[in-house]
Amino acid sequence: MKKITLSLLAGLVCTMAFAQKDHIKPPTLGFNFTLTDFKTASDLRTIGLSNVIEAGDWEKISAMSAGISVDYIQGVSKNIDFATTLSGTFLEYPVPEKTNIRNGLLLEAAATARLKLLSDKYFLSPFITAGVGASKFRGYYGAFLPIGLGMQFKVEQNTFIMLNAQYRVPVSELIEYHLYYSLGVAKSFPKKIIPVVVAPVLPVIQDRDGDGVVDADDKCPDTPGLASLQGCPDRDGDGIADGDDKCPDVAGLAKYNGCPIPDTDKDGINDEEDKCPTVAGVTRYQGCPIPDGDADGVNDEEDKCPTRPGPVSNQGCPEIAREVIEKINYAAKNVFFATGSFKLLAKSNKSLNDVAALMKADESLMLDIDGHTDDVGTNERNQVLSENRAKAVKEYLVKQGVAETRLLSTGYGEDKPVADNKTAAGRAKNRRTEMTARNY
Repeated sequence: MKKITLSLLAGLVCTMAFAQKDHIKPPTLGFNFTLTDFKTASDLRTIGLSNVIEAGDWEKISAMSAGISVDYIQGVSKNIDFATTLSGTFLEYPVPEKTNIRNGLLLEAAATARLKLLSDKYFLSPFITAGVGASKFRGYYGAFLPIGLGMQFKVEQNTFIMLNAQYRVPVSELIEYHLYYSLGVAKSFPKKIIPVVVAPVLPVIQDRDGDGVVDADDKCPDTPGLASLQGCPDRDGDGIADGDDKCPDVAGLAKYNGCPIPDTDKDGINDEEDKCPTVAGVTRYQGCPIPDGDADGVNDEEDKCPTRPGPVSNQGCPEIAREVIEKINYAAKNVFFATGSFKLLAKSNKSLNDVAALMKADESLMLDIDGHTDDVGTNERNQVLSENRAKAVKEYLVKQGVAETRLLSTGYGEDKPVADNKTAAGRAKNRRTEMTARNY
């Protein structure tokens, strides 16, 4: 069988040498569904083709192993095509002399010649195929000779249906005889024929500066330029010829004679977008300075009281009268609590009433109330006590008619002493309530 196959290959090669060059298939890609049959191939070897036909002992299609393949086909002549095929099939491969038959992927590559009885211009063209191939299954490699028959159907120009059956003969160990069937579609990709256009011979036209604008139409015939500017240059690329451009090295606009839009106040915002073109400003105010609504010299973005004039030292808010500050400081020194408690003593009422009167007299005032203790007792207890004492002062002022939103109470425990806690006098100074007036 191997000698017959080799003889057939030699015949095909000879035929290719004398083939004509018309109706040659262009590069073609094919995709196929495949079937692999080991049983029938084994029967053909053991009992012969005539006995297989007589017994009708062909393997059922459902029992064959299905796979896919890809073909690349190139015509050599009108009756011979050269094809390369790569196929893959998951199956149980009966590796010769091996008892451990296992499932795996069978990869096969084949290079074949197809001798067609009719050229591609016919709807139906039978062909004979023969070639060489190689396979891989798990760790086993081998070579084989594929021989077979096929049928080509042309369904439209450059599109074919291919039917192929091959008997694959092993030429190395660990390869088994098997039948290979494929059915698929192939598409040719002929080269496009580009017509050759012969350009007419044109007369020589003079262009001294070589800018593509003939001297007759070139306003700057000795300086390379642009056709859109009648042959004149434009160094800054703003569409205005250098001869007419007052700023030839900076791109600009025609209405400014080729110069950029001016920025009179040099604030980085051009005059066409600047609402205050003569006064330097910022982008977020469209070129105008940051506003100062109360004209106190502190701009609104930094002014805590943008509608009430005040100095920079008080963040743009009016200064609180010294008399008010002194009264609040005096009142803070006269706030008393029961020992170890946050209960206000009655002798604190007059001082706190004076503070409430000041707050109600000036609605812009706000008050920070801070509670402090000495270091007697635990830090946690002193923290809670200071918070509760500051809160008690706040609640008293609220009862006197001061809005709670104007009051902020905070306890600092023993963390901010003003005197030495080692002496009784120092501890007395550290047990204190501080009140600070502010208007922002």
